[in-house]
Amino acid sequence: MRKTLAWICRWGMIGAMLAAGCSTAPRTAAGQAQLSQRTQEAIQVAQKADPGLWKLLQSAAGVAVFPSVTKSGLGLGGSYGRGELFEGGRLTGFCTLTQASLGLELGGQTYTELIFFETQAAVNRFKSGHFGLAARTWAVALKSGAVARTPYTDGIAVFSMTEAGLVYEAAIGGQKFSFQPL
Repeated sequence: MRKTLAWICRWGMIGAMLAAGCSTAPRTAAGQAQLSQRTQEAIQVAQKADPGLWKLLQSAAGVAVFPSVTKSGLGLGGSYGRGELFEGGRLTGFCTLTQASLGLELGGQTYTELIFFETQAAVNRFKSGHFGLAARTWAVALKSGAVARTPYTDGIAVFSMTEAGLVYEAAIGGQKFSFQPL
């Protein structure tokens, strides 16, 4: 059963990457500028949702911001989002998030995800391509006070904000990431 699930998740992720064009970085300067603008807007919205985010942004070794992750499912689900990685407040590259899941799920939604890295070692693990989040890991809904109540776990803290849509889900799967330096 475990091998079957791993096979389904791998093919689901491959399908999500193919659908997205297999590119971690936007292909054009205009696409990069648009992603950068959406990333900055997502950070501003997140800071309004929880003012404590500012302190976390200043103290984290790095943060990956995925301003718009699209998720859909009908039994077999998938997610895809493109984002930017910041280290020491400076843009260091582009990243993608892919997810495949299997189970009882129906619908679609768009959400923002922010992944904070406590140490440079955690950032390096993310950049190496050997980083993934297990099924339904610790993604905390970002709202006032959430940052103060959420400790790092294994050097990371994950926050999400729903943009639009609704998904009913009782599924298993995981997120996988890729990184491309500037």
